[in-house]
Amino acid sequence: MSGPIHPARPRRAAAAACAALLFVALAAGTATGADPTPSPSSPTPPSSPSASGDTGLGGLDPRITAIMRKPEYRNAQWGLLQTDPDTGRVVHSLFPEQFFIPGSTAKLLSVSGPWQTLGADHRFVTPVHAVGERDGATLTGDLDLVAQGDLTMGGRTRPDGTVAYTDLDHTYANDFPGATLTPENPLAGIDELARQVRASGITRVDGDVIVDSRLFLPDPELVPTPTPLIVNDNLIDLLTTPGDRPGADAALGWRPKVAPYHVTSEVKTVAAGKPTAVNVTATDGGTRIRLTGTIAADSEPLLRTSPITDPAAFGRVALIEALERAGVHVTADPSGPNPVARLPRDYDGRPRVAAYTSPPYAEYAKLILKVSHNLGANLGICLLAVTADSNQCPAGFPVLAGFLDRAGVDRGQAQLMDGRGGNPADRATPQVLVQMLAYWQHGPQARLFREALPILGVDGLLAENCRTCPAKGKVFAKTGAAVGGDALNDRLAVGAITIAGYLDKGGGRFDTFYAGVNGASTPGADPTEVLSIANDLALIAAYLQESASSP
Repeated sequence: MSGPIHPARPRRAAAAACAALLFVALAAGTATGADPTPSPSSPTPPSSPSASGDTGLGGLDPRITAIMRKPEYRNAQWGLLQTDPDTGRVVHSLFPEQFFIPGSTAKLLSVSGPWQTLGADHRFVTPVHAVGERDGATLTGDLDLVAQGDLTMGGRTRPDGTVAYTDLDHTYANDFPGATLTPENPLAGIDELARQVRASGITRVDGDVIVDSRLFLPDPELVPTPTPLIVNDNLIDLLTTPGDRPGADAALGWRPKVAPYHVTSEVKTVAAGKPTAVNVTATDGGTRIRLTGTIAADSEPLLRTSPITDPAAFGRVALIEALERAGVHVTADPSGPNPVARLPRDYDGRPRVAAYTSPPYAEYAKLILKVSHNLGANLGICLLAVTADSNQCPAGFPVLAGFLDRAGVDRGQAQLMDGRGGNPADRATPQVLVQMLAYWQHGPQARLFREALPILGVDGLLAENCRTCPAKGKVFAKTGAAVGGDALNDRLAVGAITIAGYLDKGGGRFDTFYAGVNGASTPGADPTEVLSIANDLALIAAYLQESASSP
């Protein structure tokens, strides 16, 4: 999901909660288990939702036009486009060249750029250099970890080399209950580097450990903000489990455990059915984390996160501690700052004593698309800048523009200020997203890209949706959402709910499609009311897949 449009202050909390609900609505909304077979009692809709902008709605499934006629959409704008990419034939079209708020469907553009620029098989190699004089097993000098923009640093890598994810990612844990952790060790890459240093013969470092983050400068306009070194998505995971009886202290587990981070919990267990409300506060630069509140006795373990505010300093301490575990003693104070002033101009002649190699970029792209990983999408913009020999993340946008031009995608039909699709200025037409999808369908990596998207009723953000309907497993699509508050009317303003991807029409044909609505609203301020709108978009995708296309 891309995040809410900035709401009015009185509705800020509601909008944030709504945005989180919307993120999982397509995965866990009311369409779960729904059968898209039309009901005989369904009202007969008009032949077209709108006369203006209709360039091909003849034969549209009446269940779709019935959705578009609902009262909650009377002031909204719908967009729809379905094409056969093999022939270029337009199957259905409604306002295909009009700008819509894209939400995370913008990731179809921003992820495609680094995927093709870096290459699907590109692997990030993060080295550690010995800077100083070596005398046997002792290094008099520093170990420099040179960050390379690796999104996970081994923290999600399975034994088979693929990247693990859960359908509701831990990066959304503060917004929506049900987020879960992958079982992999978030410090796996750091531990591997430490083992390699020890294997190089070094057992003592009379000097310091430094994280070199000069690859690119963090850009606060990109939220969340990418950094050259990322460990555990720059988050501390906090898992609260109810105690054995009401009144008992809740159990707390947290990771990754790196000094000087210190976590305490005052969360109490309350009776089954009572409210669960766990709050997280952090002080001392985020290193002192405190949990308060309650958790119901019948509650599942509740995941929350706290940000790592200085990823380079965190990585430095993590590596020092990992080195000690591996049998390498470092004389520097682990709690000290990351001493970047000691970094050399370059590493020519400085021996590489360790290197961590990531999974291929296609695995990272799959993670970003399956769970709508906002940090990873923004990171892609910075990585594109690096390919242009720039350490300024905005320099990535011209690289993305050049890729889109070469791909035959009309980038004038998109506006992007980030990679995630969450900036209030972001816009995209149905046509530009379908063009991007068609580009992949015509290339040798068509299946790889298609299966990197959430699959209806199978995985990612669409895992729990439409599990028993005929379209299960036959819609491959990226979802998007943007929600804000409407203090004037005490309701929620649905800036956008969108979905775009591929429809398996059988016989090896995969139609490209986009469906989206901008400008809807809920009856009241309850965030759960948005679920029905998200459900409608999921159903539209299912109906498009099921419907026979006119010749």
